[in-house]
Amino acid sequence: MSFKNFKIETDADGIALVTWDIPGRSMNVLDAETIEELGKIVEETAADAAVKGVVITSGKEAFSAGADLSMLEGMGRNYAAVLKEKGEEAANKLVFDESRKLSLTLRAIETSGKPWVAAINGLALGGAFELTLACHHRVAAADNPKIRLGLPEVKVGLFPGAGGTQRLPRMMPTQDALQMLLKGDQLTVARAHAAKIIGAAVPQADLIVTAKAWIKDGGKPVQPWDVKGFKLPGGPVYSAAGMNTFPPANAIYRRETYDNYPAARAIMSCVYEGLLVPIDVALRIESRYFAKIVRSKEAAAMIRSLFVSMQDLNKGARRPTDVPPRPVQKLAVIGAGFMGASIGYVSAQAGIEVVLIDRDQESADKGKAHAKSVIDGLVAKGRAKDADRDAVLGRITPTADLNAVSDCDLIIEAVFEDRQVKADIFAKVQPLMKEGAIFASNTSTLPINSLAEEFKDQAKFIGIHFFSPVEKMMLVEVIVGRNTGNVALATALDYVRQIKKTPIVVNDSRGFFANRCVLRFTAEGLEMLMEGVPPAMIENTARMAGMPVGPLSLSDEIALDLVLRIMKATEADLGANAVDQAQKKLIVEMVEKLGRFGRKNGKGFYDYPEKGKGQKSLWTGIADLLPKKLDPDTLDVEELKQRFLVVQAVEAARTVEDNVIVDPREADVGSILGFGFAPFTGGTLSYIDFMGVKNFVALCHKLEAKYGSRFTPPKLLIEMAEKGETFYTRFAPKKAAA
Repeated sequence: MSFKNFKIETDADGIALVTWDIPGRSMNVLDAETIEELGKIVEETAADAAVKGVVITSGKEAFSAGADLSMLEGMGRNYAAVLKEKGEEAANKLVFDESRKLSLTLRAIETSGKPWVAAINGLALGGAFELTLACHHRVAAADNPKIRLGLPEVKVGLFPGAGGTQRLPRMMPTQDALQMLLKGDQLTVARAHAAKIIGAAVPQADLIVTAKAWIKDGGKPVQPWDVKGFKLPGGPVYSAAGMNTFPPANAIYRRETYDNYPAARAIMSCVYEGLLVPIDVALRIESRYFAKIVRSKEAAAMIRSLFVSMQDLNKGARRPTDVPPRPVQKLAVIGAGFMGASIGYVSAQAGIEVVLIDRDQESADKGKAHAKSVIDGLVAKGRAKDADRDAVLGRITPTADLNAVSDCDLIIEAVFEDRQVKADIFAKVQPLMKEGAIFASNTSTLPINSLAEEFKDQAKFIGIHFFSPVEKMMLVEVIVGRNTGNVALATALDYVRQIKKTPIVVNDSRGFFANRCVLRFTAEGLEMLMEGVPPAMIENTARMAGMPVGPLSLSDEIALDLVLRIMKATEADLGANAVDQAQKKLIVEMVEKLGRFGRKNGKGFYDYPEKGKGQKSLWTGIADLLPKKLDPDTLDVEELKQRFLVVQAVEAARTVEDNVIVDPREADVGSILGFGFAPFTGGTLSYIDFMGVKNFVALCHKLEAKYGSRFTPPKLLIEMAEKGETFYTRFAPKKAAA
């Protein structure tokens, strides 16, 4: 037997060791060719009397991260083509047959009559984890901390379609299986072993020997669910245990998703229906749901943005190709407050030497103390070791001496959001910078071009905008000024890649991309307040629309005094008409008269309890500040939801027209990672594309007539609607860099 993606060696005991090792790739993936080869291996080993059993493992560091999502994305395109040429029945059959190939292959492993053991030497996710579940036994390397096992497909709008929704709830209690499937949770080897998903956890060196020993010791080539009298670990669906599982699970699903995610709904249906019937019927049910979901617009949008586009951006799709790699060896962060300290921490965690600079030693030391508190928390949770903490803290040097920037490759300014304060720093730092060093501002709203005017060599000046909390937020905006050079851009992108964040490159503008859009979201919430929409309804409809939190809650997180400061700065620069005066009056009242700053002082639109003493609640006094109050029964919930998404999407379209965004991938990925724009839409521009630009423009005009010019579609959108274009056709992204 000879295959391109697998090596097979049969030992003297008749045990075939199948090593999955796709040539020329750092990670094994389940693509069409690999699935076909795996099917042939199952057939040939089953038919070969000399083969007594099979052990499957990986020749790479990871077992596999699962299916090639580009293949599934292509399946959606093929469906559209066949639908157009041959009709719905032929198109549906094509998707069903194609998407079911892996499921049939894995079922063939179970019924092959030969015992199969998965020797899991690294990460095994998605379809690869489903492959291990189809094996009759699983052993994993207990001494490899990188191993994670799970089915994360729901995070890209899909669900496990090769038996995952059927085998998992036949191996563990139904409610635990549902949690793994609906959250995309990943298990460590220890947790998987405790849950009896893994049969043995052994040192990596003993992995293959242990796997073979199970076969030699008489391991049976049959799954528990194929044995007569098999009982479900979580009990039958129609039982007291089932009644304690499915109704609560359905309620939780509704609460968490508001039915916006077809894949999550399909998981609920697959598990419920599949556990009522024998495994072969259950797998066919799963395949039918999968064929439906894989061609949904939500899956297409999420795969494109959260997998394909994000992968492209992480690989440096926007990096200048003429600049050699510029890894940052040493970084200076000026301003050791919460933001600066966090930037220093994530950089040190990535192996970069950091000098944390503030006006005095005490303030700088406080910045390092923040880093210590973060990693102490990880150590307490078992997610880091004492040695990791020592290494990270050893890379952070707090100081009050600005001369410490002199040997740094990159300097990031993270001081107070004040033009003069920043200008003073620029003046002091420039003479101290070494040849080739780059200077970045972490400003969140002040235009980079105006800040760069204070800088002698503007080619070396760039914006690197982090989102708070830095430790958790995966997005970084890299802002290019009109005179920013390619070396500065390449350095910034290389640095963001070093700290394992996703960069988007935007041209300069007030608020750049993310803040321009998200401030429209919070402003729309304030507008609804002024109209008299009940605060609870504002918050709930925003979440129903797909936003992670309501606009009032988000305003509290940003801090109301900062919101007011942004309003005043915008008004000072652009005039009174640039700010809604009624909204400003409300925020002035809350901040300057009532001292309600948001979460940071425990009172804003919400009242916040002392730490660990209950949940936040909407401040009842807000009604006294509002001009009127509407009856909720007279309000259109769907329209409220649309307002939240449309007001952000139309602003995203304006950023394209203004040349702030030049690549639609960055708007989509940036909007989901940066401010949680409804992920099921694929992002702000995909929301428009999948609705249809013509339909979106019509919706804008409808809302514009009722609520004002903030919904007015830009000329670009009107032109695209007339031409039948989409953002991904008109502004087709370039191929990713290698």
